[in-house]
Formats: sequence, C-alpha cells, structure tokens
Amino acid sequence: MLHFTSPALSPRAIPPLPARTFSAMSETISLADSTPDHVAGTWYSVPDLRLRDHQFTVPLDYTIDRNASPKISVYAREVVSVGKEEQPLPYLLYLQGGPGFECPRPTEASGWMHKTCEEFRVILMDQRGTGLSTPLTPSSMSQLDSAKEISEYLTYFRADNIVNDAEFIRVRLVPEAGPWTILGQSYGGFCSVTYLSFAPQGLKQVLLTGGIPPVGNGSTADAVYRACYPQVIHQNEKYYKRFPQDVEIIREVVKHLAESEGGGVPLPSGGFLTPRGLQTLGLSGLGSSSGFERLHYMFERAWDPVIVPGSRKQISYYFLKAFENWLDFDTNPLYILLHEAIYCQGDSSLWSAHRIRTEDDGKFDAIRAVKEGRPVFFTGEMVFPWMLEEVHALRKFKEAAHLLAEKKDWPPLYDIAVLNNNKVPVAAAVYYEDMYVNFKLAMETASQIAGIRLWITNEYMHSGLRDGGGQVLDHLLGMLNGRKPLF
Repeated sequence: MLHFTSPALSPRAIPPLPARTFSAMSETISLADSTPDHVAGTWYSVPDLRLRDHQFTVPLDYTIDRNASPKISVYAREVVSVGKEEQPLPYLLYLQGGPGFECPRPTEASGWMHKTCEEFRVILMDQRGTGLSTPLTPSSMSQLDSAKEISEYLTYFRADNIVNDAEFIRVRLVPEAGPWTILGQSYGGFCSVTYLSFAPQGLKQVLLTGGIPPVGNGSTADAVYRACYPQVIHQNEKYYKRFPQDVEIIREVVKHLAESEGGGVPLPSGGFLTPRGLQTLGLSGLGSSSGFERLHYMFERAWDPVIVPGSRKQISYYFLKAFENWLDFDTNPLYILLHEAIYCQGDSSLWSAHRIRTEDDGKFDAIRAVKEGRPVFFTGEMVFPWMLEEVHALRKFKEAAHLLAEKKDWPPLYDIAVLNNNKVPVAAAVYYEDMYVNFKLAMETASQIAGIRLWITNEYMHSGLRDGGGQVLDHLLGMLNGRKPLF
C-alpha cells in the first residue's frame, strides 16, 4: 500500500502572478469592542459539544470603500467540547469543500470534529452564498433582474472574497486579532492556498486534505480537465470490476432513455433525465468511500416490476427520485455556476470540461458505448452547459452561466512568489487516486509552497477526512508539532 510522508519541499522559481490587494487584512479590532457588524448568539448543545452562532455583516466588494459596498451576511458556528467554552483554546477555521456548499452541521462529537474540539475552538464558516451566509439559491437569486446582473453579482463569490471574509471574522473573534489555524478540505484547500498567498499574516498553520489546487500560469481549466479525465476512466474501470453485472443494467437504462420521447424521461422535480445526465452520477459515485456501493444499490432498483403482463417497461420512481437526491445542483446552484471559474485567472473557461470531453474519442459517449457493447462511463467532477436545461431549477440561470463561462478578466487567486517564500507551517494529505484533485497537478503546486510537508497515501479517497475519523487530522497535526519526524 502506498502510504508515506515526505519532508519539506523546496520551491522552484517561476514567474509570479500579479499581486492582489486584500483590503480586509489590516484591521485590528478588540474583542471588547461592540460592533454592529458582528452579532454573537448564546451557547447551546448537541451531544458532547457546545456551540454558538455568529453573524457578520461584510462588504460584498472589498475593493471599494466599505460604506459604499452593498452588504451581505456571513455566518460562522463556534464549536468546543463541553466544559471548554471559557478556556483559552487556539482557534481553527474549517473551510468546506465545494464550491457552493455550506459547512457540516454537527450532531455529536464524532470523527475529525471530536478530535479537533479537544484541542481547538473550531469555527465552521459557511462560505458566502451558502448555508446561512446570504445563501444564493434559485429562489433568492430571482431577486436579481437580469442575467448580466446575476453574473456580475456572482463574481464576488470566489476564493479571494471567501478569504477576505475569513480575515474579517478573524480580527473580530481571535483575541488580539492573532493568527489562527485553518483546515481546508477539497475546495476549502484551494481557498487555504489563496489565504497563504494574500494574507499569510493571519495564519498560524495550515492543514490541507485533498485540497492542493493548480496554481501556475499554465494551470487553466483545460489543463485540469485533461489531467482529470484519465483518472475518471480509471475509477469507472474499477467500478465495473467490482460490479460486473452493472455493465448490462446501465446499458439498458441508457438505451431506454435514448429511445424515449425527447431522448429522456421526466424527473419528479420537472427536470429531464437523459443518458448524459445519468452519467453525472459518477460525481458522487466514483470518487468517495462507499460511492461504488451506493451506486450499485441504486441501479438494483432502476426498473419498475411488470405487475400486469404486457405493460411497458419503465424506470422506477424510486430510481428517478434517488437520482435527484444524489446530486445537489438545484439546492446549491453555485456549484455549477462557479465551478470552472475556480480555475480561472486572467482567462475564461468557455465550458472547458464540455470541450475537453470531445477529445476522448467517444469514451464518454454513452449512446455510442451501448451500440458498441462497451461499458457506459460515468463522468466525474465536471459541469456541462446542458445541465442548465436538464436541471429544472437552473434553467433561469442559463444565460448567466454562459456569461460567466465567457468572462476573461478573472483576477488572480494565487501569488506564486509569496508561496515560494512561505513561512507558515503547512501539512497536506494528498490522496494518490483522488478523482477530484489530480495527483500530478497537486504535486506540481506542492513544489511551489516552501516548507510544505506531504502525507501521500492511497489508504483514503477524497473523503478521507470524513472517513478516517480523527486519524487524518491527527497525522497532519503530528507532522507540524514534531510527533511525526521529518525523516
């Protein structure tokens, strides 16, 4: 089993991206100050944990005068072990994966949360636009009048402003505005590297789990998807080796969808399930632990039984409902609308995954696979323009999504010169067979972050932080506090 720890990597010099000024970073606000932009709630409980809500009023746009900018709300939940509410614990900010997903809601002290709350005062921040942080949903975004207004509004919801929000919160929560530890999972790790680039003074140490982003000038969305598609194929091959009976079942479903009126069947929500939509199940089914099993058991109930002889064969309501429940595109639309933008620095994505998919010589063509008797391959963490038609709740955002895909003047998200001279202790879990964050690209970035320590393993998949209980976090902390030697 591949499972080892590397010493610190030395950076190699490449031309830096243009510097980006973060205006929230220079404030120092005493905890004793009573400010109208921060409201703290009272403590409450779940088993073995104490929690407190914080709501912050922050600028939508940090690049202009704070009084002139529209305001949004950012929510953060403070979590400690029972009895430690008043103890002087160090602070740890958790940055959730995504983009476009809120932080987990603790129900008990278990897994990595149990481990973390024993040592830290944990801050679970809903990234702007998610959860309780001015959530951008199909209903809330209906208040914006046009596709242009929606697309312009959404440009303020990338990692740069997530970091600005984090700094806004840090100087109001941490005593004497001291630095804190951050834990970035998946896209939260991308945000953490942005944090290292533009506000390292706010950081005591950084923990990354499956979240080292591509940072170089050549790390375009196209480069990301060219690197990721082969790993998706590999995961498909592994799935069918595990469940060979599913090859024919899935081909039958694709054939049925393709031959149905309009090339698909209606979904309970009003959307439309087509063969290409079916393939998006790979997003959750192929890249995390128990995903293979869940996918297999879902296809076990793909068909309604024929109760009356001669009745037409049809896909079951159970399966159609399970398909919609599996994917959160309608409740968390930022995932589709901003997904490719997380890779854009000074260029446009132009629906990169959709274009790169055509370079695969038909490997991901479901209908062609059926005709040729091949297994149907699922896609991975990719978004496609036709999703804006087939997901009912997103149809109103089709034009805005195209405007975002065409936008060229995205500002930089990383400063390679700063990363090359990084002084903040960083430890990262890198999952060798990660379907979402390409191993090769992650290693290229790691070579640019001075002093980073890597734990490279295939013991876990992308969901290792969740699946490993406290083991992954304990290993990373051990790498930084001296319990895991350099050699």
